[in-house]
Amino acid sequence: MSDPIQVVLATRNRHKVPEIHRVLTSAGAHVELLALDRFDTVGEIAETGVTFAANASLKARTVAQITGLPALADDSGICVDAMNGMPGVFSGRWSGRHGDDAANVDLLLAQLVDVPDSARSAAFVCVAALVLPDGTTALAQGTMTGRLIRECRGGNGFGYDPIFVPDGATRTTAEMDPAEKDAISHRGRAFTAIATDLKRLVTAGS
Repeated sequence: MSDPIQVVLATRNRHKVPEIHRVLTSAGAHVELLALDRFDTVGEIAETGVTFAANASLKARTVAQITGLPALADDSGICVDAMNGMPGVFSGRWSGRHGDDAANVDLLLAQLVDVPDSARSAAFVCVAALVLPDGTTALAQGTMTGRLIRECRGGNGFGYDPIFVPDGATRTTAEMDPAEKDAISHRGRAFTAIATDLKRLVTAGS
């Protein structure tokens, strides 16, 4: 077997690295994911886009340019129908501080306290971006629909997983084991799709 493709994962979210590696490997992409903290030259990348695709592309393009290696990034969030699709791209910093999962969940639940169970539909959306050092870009989107419950359940996952029950399920995504969640999740679907582009584009350029 040939050496794995080295790809930088443009995120500082430690939860995403093993999850994305599992998905890519399951999809047949022979990759070595390099964590962003291995590259001192990459500073904080402001997510200034107003769409998931714009933010994912921005992060992957910046990292590919700086490191000279193929880069993968994603932007994802939860879109609540009763809130006209918000928090959306602001999901990770909904409470005002980026990455404070507990505060984000608490605020969202408080905002939905008067919304009846029948109107608590929502969707997790993820856009994955692959950018090569020459600027070649591929995008893939994954969506998982479901509903929001009123109290957190489960200790797996992260973000809004403890309050999200996918359509057709009775458990939250935080109550599912990793492989089970990967098979249906927005991120699993997006990175399974981008794995095809990864194998095709990187092989063609090598």
